[in-house]
Amino acid sequence: MRADAKQNYEHILSVAEEFLTGGVADVSLRDIARKAGVGNATLHRHFPTREALFEALLRKGFDALSLRAAELLVTDDAKGALVIWLREAASVTCAYRGVISPMVAAIADEHSALHDSCVGLRTAGTRLLSRAQAEGLARKGMDGNDLFALISALAWLAEQPPLVPHADNVFGIIADGIFIRG
Repeated sequence: MRADAKQNYEHILSVAEEFLTGGVADVSLRDIARKAGVGNATLHRHFPTREALFEALLRKGFDALSLRAAELLVTDDAKGALVIWLREAASVTCAYRGVISPMVAAIADEHSALHDSCVGLRTAGTRLLSRAQAEGLARKGMDGNDLFALISALAWLAEQPPLVPHADNVFGIIADGIFIRG
């Protein structure tokens, strides 16, 4: 990629991130292009769809979460590792307003631009969950899809202003529900 094209790409991502982390979920690609100071054609050359833009934004965070899961997988505390990762995954996901629905839809749609990033996130969490299950700490009836659904639910909760004060308590209830009392 040429230097100016790379600069445009990074600037468009930065502007989109400002909108989405600032609570503007329904921002149009046209508004993003305008604020980035590029034409619609330039934006669409880099991000042909809104979903492609979401994928580029989420990939960085989801890749970091996959690396984080690998780090946590080798710690001595399987339960603590899963709780830490789940909290971090929900935090990364809820940082971007308006991505929950496309993210949930993408997990089942192999043609979605978001599919690979979402599958990578689910796989990373599944490894941590499987380890906790193998150690007899987590419920056997759960799988990576359940964990992905919990991350989505926690991120959705963070988008509901009246419920935000309850987010930590709800997280604790959910985390407790994953594990077997012993």
